[in-house]
Formats: sequence, structure tokens, C-alpha cells
Amino acid sequence: MERLGLSLVLALLLSSAASREISSKLCSSKFKDEKYHLNSSGLHLTLYHPRSPCSPAPLPDLTFSTILTHDDSRVASLEARISKKASSRPTSLELQPELASSPLTPGSSVGVGNYVTRIGLGTPATSYVMVVDTGSSLTWLQCSPCVVSCHAQAGPVFNPKTSNSYRQVTCTASECSALESATLNPSACSTSNVCIYQASYGDSSFSVGYLSRDTLTFAGSSVPNFIYGCGQDNEGLFGRSAGLIGLARNKLSFLYQLAPSLGNSFAYCLPSTSSSGYLSIGSYNPGQYSYTPMVSSSLDDSLYFLQFSSISVNGRPIGVASSAYNTPTIIDSGTVISRLPSDVYDALSTAVSAAMKGTPKASAYSILDTCFKGSSSKLRAPAVSLTFQGGATLKLPTDNVFIDVDSSTTCLAFAPSSRVAIVGNTQQQSFSVLYDVGKSRIGFAAGGCR
Repeated sequence: MERLGLSLVLALLLSSAASREISSKLCSSKFKDEKYHLNSSGLHLTLYHPRSPCSPAPLPDLTFSTILTHDDSRVASLEARISKKASSRPTSLELQPELASSPLTPGSSVGVGNYVTRIGLGTPATSYVMVVDTGSSLTWLQCSPCVVSCHAQAGPVFNPKTSNSYRQVTCTASECSALESATLNPSACSTSNVCIYQASYGDSSFSVGYLSRDTLTFAGSSVPNFIYGCGQDNEGLFGRSAGLIGLARNKLSFLYQLAPSLGNSFAYCLPSTSSSGYLSIGSYNPGQYSYTPMVSSSLDDSLYFLQFSSISVNGRPIGVASSAYNTPTIIDSGTVISRLPSDVYDALSTAVSAAMKGTPKASAYSILDTCFKGSSSKLRAPAVSLTFQGGATLKLPTDNVFIDVDSSTTCLAFAPSSRVAIVGNTQQQSFSVLYDVGKSRIGFAAGGCR
């Protein structure tokens, strides 16, 4: 699509265009019965793997090498954020040269690793499929009349005119002033005094539209005055989702807005492609988890940091000094492949290869260089454990250690990184992962889902 100046985008936001609706086709009727609900123990949503055939908003048919390329883009954008060197390369919203303004600052790449769920919005409520992202703050979804562009989504595009509780946020509202910390981009203002948000991501995906408020609804219970973006120009790799739920540490995020009524914590279990998991906000069983401190960092106070303590293979620590783990470490729901400091990764690769002695090796695949012939389900993988400050440990099953890149090759699901370590979603799959922001701790529990 031809690149548009922001001035044109803002002008088009003030005009009208035809809305569009794209029908949804679920893979199995049993998933149609999955419900979100809100009760005394909090909010509970069903999560779907982005590449599951049963996802209500599946990604397009992508090769695994393409998935890894997008994953690398997400990691690069996270590295740029925490090093305060966010790329200023032009996005499709860069202003025309004759208009004096700065280009948008990309946030984390949306990538292709984020899981999806459903939320109810508006009065009367309609259900929408949304990407869930712990690396983003602002929640937004596509809105008719889609003044500039809407990508194809599962189900109808949200029409603000059909919601009795919909309101636009004015430019003088405090929420409008808070946009820059949530999106890394300043707000704009329409000629009718409506606040305009600009959410852009490291892979050139973006959403631009009106900052709005409306009612979230979950099985008869509701949360009024929820702040979100009503997108009129939405382009990028969002699959067939309607938009994005931001769970980062920011006062405009989904968590922070629901915290006063539900509690300042959330937990999820990221499922495999053959099952479903959950996202819960609110109370939890504290005895279920082992904990590690949620590390505060001046590098980016919206992301979730923790501290590695050690990694072991078959019960033996890999051969690196403890100082090798002193790299900023993020836990992220949208990164597919975990990243480790180069020295730590090299030691892990060596230890796993030694434990796999006798298993035929395969050539490197994209960013993955420790590969073997066969599928993970047929290999006897070594026991790999990730231990964090305070003793919380992820004892990884085989499917969390290796990832099949094709029908005859599986690779160690870790890669080296020079500036940031990331605990990605392949390692988190099937564990219940708790983010207790109120008590500044992260918890892990095995067997959360399949």
C-alpha cells in the first residue's frame, strides 16, 4: 500500500468510509462453547495458540523460517527499547517532508508469536478476537468506518455507533496526555478535539485512531469506562484478530485499568497448538507457585524483568560463571524462541549436544544452530532446568526444549543475543505463569494446561 503522511491519515479520520465485515469460521464446534467469565475470583479468558488450527483468528500460512524472521524482528525491537536506541526508520505513517514533525517511534514488534483470546465490548456487547501481548500497553481494536484501512478479521468490525456506552476521549483528558508513555508516540488532536493515538511496532505494523472509552462485558458482568484505541488505520501482521490487548506495566494497560476491581495480578497458561489455555486477572492460589522477584529496571519500566540464576542440563549446571547471567532479562509472551547471553547459550548448546551424543545432527535452521534429525516427540531429550533468583525453576519438558522446524528436523529452542535475555513462549508453554505486579513477583507452576 502506498505510504501515507500522518496529515492525510488524520484528515481521513474525519471523513466517512464504508465499514466491512469478515465472517469467522472456527475449526471445531467445541471451541464455540469456550466462554470468558468474570466472578469473585477474577476474570478468566480462554487463550489460543497463534498457529493452532482451532484458533478463532489463525495466522496466515507461514513457513517456520518466516516465523523465526518475525521473531528476530520482535527481539531486535525489544533490544532497541531497553538500550534507549529505538530505531527511527520511517514507518508507513512517517510525515511528509514539508510537514515539520518527528517520525513515529516503533515499539515492540507484534511478530507472529502472540496468543489470542476474546473480549466483549460495547453496549450491547459483541465478542472480538484479540492478540494478547505483555510487551505492549495500549489496547486497541479495529473500528468502522475503517477510514483508511482495516485488515481482514474474524467476525464483524466494531461499530461505535451501535454501542450506547461508547465515548470518545478529548484532547484535554489525562488519558490523552498519558498516551506517549503507553505507545512511545505523542498523541494528536482532531479538529473536533478528539484525542488520536498512534501505536506503531518494530515490524512496521501499526494502528492509528481515536482514543475511546466503552464498557467491557464478560458473561453478564461489566467494566465501564475502559480506555482503548478505536483504530481507523490498522496494518500489519495481526492474523485475523480484531486488535491487541496490552498487558505491560502502564496505567493505560488492560491490567492496570482492571486492577482496582480485580487486583493487580494476572496469570496465563500458553497452550500448545492442540489445546487451549487461559488468561486470568485477579486472585490466585499463592501456594501453587514458586516465585522470583519482578526486577525493577530503568531501561524500560513497562516490561517485565527477572533475573536468571543458573541453567542446568541433566542436573548439572552448564559451565559459565554466575556473572554471565547478569544481562537484562525479560519474560515475554510474544517471543517464540528464548534468547540467552552468547556465553550462556554456547554453554547450553554444548551441554545439550553432549547429552544428545549418538543422535544424528542436522544443519542449522535460520537462527537455530543446534539441530538434530527427527522430531522432538521421538527424541530422548536431556532434562533442562532454568532457575531464577529466589530459586523458582522451570523444569522443561522435551517440547519446551526443542522445536520442530519441519517434519524431519528439530532444534534447540534457544538462540544467542548480545544485549538482552528473553524467556520466550516456547519455554513457558504448559506452565502457569503469574505476574503479581502488586507484590513485584513472578511465579511458575507446572501443569497449567497442555
